[in-house]
Amino acid sequence: MKLDVVGSVLCTQCPAACCRYVSLPLDNPRTLRDYDDIRWYLMHEGFSVFVEDGDWYVQIQARCRNLREDNLCGVYETRPRICGEYEPGECDYLAGDYGYDHYFTHASQLEAYVERKLGKPLADARTTPRERRVGHVRMTTGGGRRSPRARSNAEPAR
Repeated sequence: MKLDVVGSVLCTQCPAACCRYVSLPLDNPRTLRDYDDIRWYLMHEGFSVFVEDGDWYVQIQARCRNLREDNLCGVYETRPRICGEYEPGECDYLAGDYGYDHYFTHASQLEAYVERKLGKPLADARTTPRERRVGHVRMTTGGGRRSPRARSNAEPAR
């Protein structure tokens, strides 16, 4: 295991916060329907949404399968590139407040934000016709099946 001195000290004391979640970018919401879709994420356990520098992300609490009991990486030598590029100065253990523009852990927080921002309750999204999206694939319920239209817009798996 090859770590610099600062990194090795941090890793031995750290609860491996960076190995316990995944954050994925979201399309920045523009319509009530977009916000309602984000509200759906927040209705699930282990999900939160944050805005950083104007960009929206969904965060999913999910422990890395390679995290050992001692909070070190079980595949350190062959870990994914994103892990290898992580610098000790970016450590979640030391970072403290992330300085997010907004951080939502519950649907009611997003509902209040939308009402302040747009002047309309998010409940109005259920009566607003859904706009057509081109080239946008959404997560769906029902075992991950997508509509034929969404499937045709998705990149093929390689």
